[in-house]
Amino acid sequence: MRLFAIHPVRVGNGTVALSPLPGRAGNYLQDICVIRDWQPDLVISMTTECEMLHEGAAAFGDDLRAAAIGWAHLPVADFGAPPPEVQAAWPEVSAAAAQALARAGRVLVHCRGGCGRSGMVALRLMIEHGERPEAALKRLRAVRPCAVETDGQLDWAAQAARARPDS
Repeated sequence: MRLFAIHPVRVGNGTVALSPLPGRAGNYLQDICVIRDWQPDLVISMTTECEMLHEGAAAFGDDLRAAAIGWAHLPVADFGAPPPEVQAAWPEVSAAAAQALARAGRVLVHCRGGCGRSGMVALRLMIEHGERPEAALKRLRAVRPCAVETDGQLDWAAQAARARPDS
């Protein structure tokens, strides 16, 4: 059985980290304790509701709120890129992450395995904070080699660079 792990990378003044879905390794309560001890300002869940139910994490958002940790749920299918409703919600979530990072805070992003979807969001945040896509992906994969699994995920993350005025 794998242990729950948090994989951090510096972004701006703060830290963005990737992790698997709490409970995936079999001990949801222990995983929640690891997250609380890491003290994120914001947790971004990229898993679907079905995935959360399957892994025993149906109460995850409530558990985070009870610990005074911000939570955003942006469900994306496994190996997928954000559907229109998640893309529409992204600016608000991105702004909340940027606020946390500006004050040297921590943002934890998870998907089921802690690789593709969570890597996509971590990479997007890195690019939104001024990193070049290729360099950011290399730096992210040095911390989490499986980060960003599909071309669609990479394309969505890289859209941030195309939106910057300096691009």
